[in-house]
Amino acid sequence: MKFINKILLITGGTGSFGTAVLNRFLDSDIKEIRIFSRDEKKQEDMRIKYRNEKLKFYIGDVRDYRSVLNAVRGIDYIFHAAALKQVPSCEFYPMEAVKTNIIGTDNVLEAAIQCEVKRIICLSTDKAVYPINAMGISKAMMEKVMVAKSRNVDDKKTIICGTRYGNVMASRGSVIPLFLEQLQANKPITVTDPDMTRFMMTLDDAVDLVLYAFKHGHNGDIFVQKAPAATVKTLAEALFDILDQKKSKLKIIGTRHGEKLYETLLSREEMACAEDLGHYFRIPPDLRDLNYGKYIDSGELKISKYEDYNSHNTERLDVAGLKKLLLKLDLIRDLVSK
Repeated sequence: MKFINKILLITGGTGSFGTAVLNRFLDSDIKEIRIFSRDEKKQEDMRIKYRNEKLKFYIGDVRDYRSVLNAVRGIDYIFHAAALKQVPSCEFYPMEAVKTNIIGTDNVLEAAIQCEVKRIICLSTDKAVYPINAMGISKAMMEKVMVAKSRNVDDKKTIICGTRYGNVMASRGSVIPLFLEQLQANKPITVTDPDMTRFMMTLDDAVDLVLYAFKHGHNGDIFVQKAPAATVKTLAEALFDILDQKKSKLKIIGTRHGEKLYETLLSREEMACAEDLGHYFRIPPDLRDLNYGKYIDSGELKISKYEDYNSHNTERLDVAGLKKLLLKLDLIRDLVSK
């Protein structure tokens, strides 16, 4: 195992993904896990919860290069999860998304390159594909920064690659905790559009994807896990069944700022060059340089025979299938067992 006696840094490590990584790794032979974030209260809560000497905490912000550099010195690997993820807040404060998601990523990668970190995995989102909102646009630019940085590093010293995934169920910002709160208060579930579809992944799936990228990634690669999807209406109905609240109602409130009807994990253009790995797709980087003759004189495969990979055309879960997936979540199992 490549993590034996190694030091891992997780940016944004007090979030849902960081917690899932800790649950997976703290009992392994990893030497140290550094949690880098700007929220001292969440760090203190995590310190009290785990009480593990392998866990080290660093207060800082990815926007501040010096604080990042301080946390990166002496480490082997980075999982870069720090980001602004809320679509509405990024719509109202787009420059904050730029500072964290784009400039922050550049800071993390530059510090990693300077310190010769062996592997860095950057976490992205389906909203980066055909983005229509500030969060998605900033994440798309984050991916471009990641690929651009990867062009100029020595493969023998540093590997920079990324992952892209859809809705992670019950993570921070997921609609599931809101729906559960409304059901427990005997209120109608507020649905933006019942026909809206979203990919469905568990946090364990998200960690598995990052570990797959860690093991198989080359510089500039982006990995995508094939995931099922469901409509928001199906999600609500599955929760009604699980909590035995069949009389609950839906309240349709209309789409929020920057929401899409469906999400896309790979664009049509990416599908034309993606490598199908069975459970995953690998999107290789475009390694053409600024010699524009290469763009004009030699074209690519015709993209007209491809279509994008989105939550409308992937495997569609029915209520029974989604219930089975939801019951993998600790949050749901805890409620059912009460």
